[in-house]
Amino acid sequence: MATGNERSEEVRQENRKIRFLRFLVDFSVRSVQEDELSFKEAMKLVENVKRAACHLFPGKEEVFELIYRPRFYRAIRQKFHIEEQLS
Repeated sequence: MATGNERSEEVRQENRKIRFLRFLVDFSVRSVQEDELSFKEAMKLVENVKRAACHLFPGKEEVFELIYRPRFYRAIRQKFHIEEQLS
């Protein structure tokens, strides 16, 4: 059983990972929006961020799919003027 200090450290580590993932996603979405990426490069960036997210939070792939992929796809559709849904 974890002591109060161990639990507190676990919470700090989890919060640090959450902040890093948030930064990574924000930075990557901004890169899609502002950098001279091709469509293929933008899609590869999404997969790279997903891989990093799954490494930080094993077993949480579905969370990435529900929260972050739609955000990336919105940015990609806007940048490349795509009307239909991406899959």
